[in-house]
Amino acid sequence: MTEITQCAGFPAQVNAQCRVLVLGSMPGVASLQAAQYYAHPRNRFWPVMAALAGIDATLPYAARMQALNAAGVGVWDVIGQCARRGSLDASIVRGSEVPNALPALIDGLPALQAIACNGGTAHRAFERFIVPQLSAPARAVPVWSLPSTSPANAAWPLPRLVHAWQPLAAALAAR
Repeated sequence: MTEITQCAGFPAQVNAQCRVLVLGSMPGVASLQAAQYYAHPRNRFWPVMAALAGIDATLPYAARMQALNAAGVGVWDVIGQCARRGSLDASIVRGSEVPNALPALIDGLPALQAIACNGGTAHRAFERFIVPQLSAPARAVPVWSLPSTSPANAAWPLPRLVHAWQPLAAALAAR
């Protein structure tokens, strides 16, 4: 059995022009090892962003992230630290989660149109840890629970994910 390890996530990848904030739960092992969001080669996040935000998914990581931010998409995680066995969200040790400072970040994003939770675990953690701390204006921002782009969500092929994530493209198009 895989041993429990302490995981610490990454800083927010957001700028002041962020219109959609995509929140994961906690980066997986491949992402933590590469120090890059959505680094697992079978994770469909970057292909979904290519389809919906016009991001070139073949660019080096720093250029992809810069293009994503320029398109109005920010990325962070609900959980900043936790104990976990392996990469799966289901392996996060309940009670070990330390949430990121999302309420302050959200309050500081004047162009924010929506928050997109990448998977059910991210959405549940957002509801549990973040919503109770949100200011009244932040509570007015729509929060979407979208299907996970993780390879563990094999029931959702890329075309189906792109369709489900379509609200992101609409929010980016709205000025």
